[in-house]
Amino acid sequence: MLIIGIAGGTGSGKSTVVRQIVSRLGEGRVSVIPQDAYYYDSSHLPLEERRKKNFDHPDSIEFSLLAQHVRDLRAGKTIQQPTYSYITCSRLPETVEVHPTEVVIVEGILILCNEELRNEIDIKVYVDADDDDRLARVIQRDITERGRDAQMTLDRYAKTVKPSHIQFVEPTKRFADIIVPQGGMNEVAIDVMAKYINAHLPA
Repeated sequence: MLIIGIAGGTGSGKSTVVRQIVSRLGEGRVSVIPQDAYYYDSSHLPLEERRKKNFDHPDSIEFSLLAQHVRDLRAGKTIQQPTYSYITCSRLPETVEVHPTEVVIVEGILILCNEELRNEIDIKVYVDADDDDRLARVIQRDITERGRDAQMTLDRYAKTVKPSHIQFVEPTKRFADIIVPQGGMNEVAIDVMAKYINAHLPA
């Protein structure tokens, strides 16, 4: 089994890179674990307070559980991945059953921040993209998927997303084995990664 970590700023194109790799390797061979599923539950707080949380800070993620789940998958165990709602800003009671596969991709902006998790990752990837391009994608995503309007997204970007990116996300680039510029548009880099992964899978 190979554990692939795909990090990078919000809106950098990580999900597109993941989809491209999965399409090249074949869905049955790859499991994808999103960092966002491991946000700590905050249902005990009023909704307005939940919405003010800094989701781009490492303290918002239950890394201990995420790292344990990666170890379990490597050991051949099935895990019950938590689920999280950005609409209610709380962890849901439902879980997703994830089985061990040849390749496990862990994807999220902060996955290279945590040493325990980082030590479980075989190939570390950082997806890079222009700040303006990232902001445009974030606005579109937050409106269509997370129930926010453009002003809410811009306010959050200025208060938490950009400062956290500078403090926590961008510095993790130094841990990457592979840096993918231009995000999901970089077909050459994605082809190289897919070939590398195939070549290093156990026979």
